[in-house]
This record gives sequence, C-alpha cells and structure tokens, in this order.
Amino acid sequence: MKLTLIGCGCGPDSLSAEARKAIEGAELLVGSPRLLEQFPGASQRIAARSGGEIEDALRRSDAQSAALLFSGDSGFYSGTAGVLERAEGAEIKVLPGLSSVQVLAARLKEPWQDWRLCSAHGRDCDAVEAVCGGRTVFFLTGGARGPAALCRELTEAGLGFLETAVGEKLGTAEERITLGRAEDFARRDFAPLSVLLARPAPRPAERCPGFPDDSFLREEGVPMTKQEVRAVILAKLGVGPEDTCWDVGTGTGSVAVELALRTRRVFSVERDEKALCLAEKNRRRFGAWNLRLVRGEAPEALRVLPKPDAVFIGGSGGSLPDILREIAGANPAARLCAAAVTLETLHEAVETMKALGRAPELCQLSVSRSRKAGAHTLMTAQNPVWLITGAKA
Repeated sequence: MKLTLIGCGCGPDSLSAEARKAIEGAELLVGSPRLLEQFPGASQRIAARSGGEIEDALRRSDAQSAALLFSGDSGFYSGTAGVLERAEGAEIKVLPGLSSVQVLAARLKEPWQDWRLCSAHGRDCDAVEAVCGGRTVFFLTGGARGPAALCRELTEAGLGFLETAVGEKLGTAEERITLGRAEDFARRDFAPLSVLLARPAPRPAERCPGFPDDSFLREEGVPMTKQEVRAVILAKLGVGPEDTCWDVGTGTGSVAVELALRTRRVFSVERDEKALCLAEKNRRRFGAWNLRLVRGEAPEALRVLPKPDAVFIGGSGGSLPDILREIAGANPAARLCAAAVTLETLHEAVETMKALGRAPELCQLSVSRSRKAGAHTLMTAQNPVWLITGAKA
C-alpha cells in the first residue's frame, strides 16, 4: 500500500497543491472526524486518531493508496512520527502543512525563527520554566492546558505582567488574535483550537556564580550563604540547564536564586515564615521565576517534590540523616552538597552518607574579608564552613 502522510495545515484553504492532489487521488482517507469533514472524497473513509487505530484501519482496508490526515504540520508535534514507527514495509511519502506557529507569526507580522516551541497538549510542559530562557515562547495548547491555564501558571509565579497573544481557530473564518498580559487571560475562555505566545521573562544578565552579598535583601535572624561559599557550592553541584534542584533550608534564598538562574527549576523548602517572605522578595528581585518556595519541614516536605538531579542542604533543623535518606530514596544518583558549620553536623553528614553507599568528600572553606581600620586594612575571618559532597560509591 502506498501511504501519504499529509499535514493539513490550518484547513483546506492552507493546503498545498501537492497535498490536495494526494488527497483527491487516494482510495482511502484516514484521520480525525474533524479533518475528514474538511476533506470530502475518496471511496473509503475511516475515522482514526491514535497510532493503533490508524494501523487497524490500514489493515482492514483493501485500498492500494491511502492518505493519512494530520492537523498542522507533519513535523511539528504531529502523529506522523508514530505512524512512521509502525508502518513497516509500506511505501511512504510525507507532505508538510502550514503550522499554527507560522500562521500566528504571519498574523503578528514578525519572524519566528528564534521562538522557543513547546507543546502543552498531552505533554509535560512547565510554562514558567519555558519563558525563563530569554526567548519568546510559542505554546501549542489542548485539553486542560489551554491558554487560560498556562496564563494562570505564569500569573501565580509572579509573571502576570508578561505580554502574551492568543490565536484561536487559526486559518478559519472564526479566527481571532487577542493581545494582552498573562493576568488578563488567566480567567478567560478560549476556543479548544488555540495557541499561546508569551514574551520572555526578565532575568539578570548571565554571569559567573556568586552574586555579591549586598545584592540580596537581608533581615536580622535569617541566615545567608556568603558569596565565596555560594560560588563553591554551585561548582560542587555542577548544575546544568535541564536539572531539577532541591534547596533544603533556604534562608535568605541566595543559593536557591543562583541555582534557579542556571537550571530548569528549583524547589526550595523552608519552615520559617520570616525566611520564606524574604526568599520570595529575593526571588522576584533576581527574576528567579522558576524557583518554587515550599513552606514546610524536611524531610516530610520533600516527599511531594519531583525527582531531583541536584540537592543542596543549607539547614536541616536537626534532621540531616532523615533528609539524606529521603534524597537517596528520591534519586540515589542525585548530586549532593551539604553545608556544616559544626563538627557534630559534619560527623552526622559523613556517617550517614557512608551508610547510604556514598563516598563523602570534604571541603573546608575559611574565608577572610578585608575591612578598614583607620588608614590600615585588616582581614576579618568568617566562620569556617565544611561542604560535604558524596558520589555514589
């Protein structure tokens, strides 16, 4: 059987001449009921959506040629890939269609080659993380993750001010393009066939780890990891842009902020209300929108968090062994760095890591900073800090 996999674009009016010819010449048309209604013809017509349904339709037919219809472009979050994996031994041709991203860009009169393309239609899509990459983001939407839901997620993260655009029923007579802010769209109803465009979230310019201490907001009684120690912590964790991180005992939020500016997302656990409020202020101050602050006490609060790739423990509230065991259960291979300022905590961390099958590695940082004393300069020592890391033995 000869198969032609056709991206039908945004409807019959956007169909290429080659695709139209293939549809008109096919003995069998297979596609969703909506697409079959748009393209009448062919002696055999079978409604099918999933790869299994399509495979079954082809098996039941005695047609020598079939056109499989897909919405949008055949190479842009399309069912084409699934069919290609299943259709062994068939003679296959793939024809592209006009995608919704192309249509929306044309309506907005701007190029789209630098946009980030995401699908929230049946896929894992973090809208907040997506807009933190410095590029305009195009979202395919569907089901429960429509434009309003995505805009609510942005608004709840403090990004309600972002400029957005919603395209409904693109390429049809009912097409509508609406411009506004994310917070304007968070409670609105949009057509099921809609797409969302969001401008990038503001972020500080990229720089090496270790922001100056005085760039963070501070409050009496809320601890903060100092610049030099913070820089080493990030080096020890070796985080990358796709990592999910945990920060346990966030305090001022300085480590969590720096992690968020370099990773996909950070979940930061803190039990003290005063510290949480301060960390939220620093989160907004630095544009660390992908930092989620979690009110609670470890290890209990860690049990509902996504699997971590890297974890920093800045404060344990006396529960360090239990926290380390919880991390091991969530991901035994997670990169780990714990800070200690007392010998007792140091001993506890080392012995627990050994019991969990990790090989502890210790680093002691003794930092001194200069201060003026009249016409002279003196060095003032900071409290020494141990950093305990431990790869799986």
